[in-house]
Amino acid sequence: MDVTGKEMVMNRKELALHKVEKIKTGYSAFAESQEVTDMIRKELQKMDIDVYEDKTALGSWFIPSNKKD
Repeated sequence: MDVTGKEMVMNRKELALHKVEKIKTGYSAFAESQEVTDMIRKELQKMDIDVYEDKTALGSWFIPSNKKD
């Protein structure tokens, strides 16, 4: 725990799912680790959500596509 009494450990799966929820609402999301990037990619594929993935040296940006069905 930190000085505020809150736990600072973040579950990678929960982090990935939170980022997928942001993407679903139209916001971009950034993942620094390959593990979280892979989880996000897998969840987006399962949900059939189309995004543009911008891979950089620091991580990956997931940008929702503006495609309308």
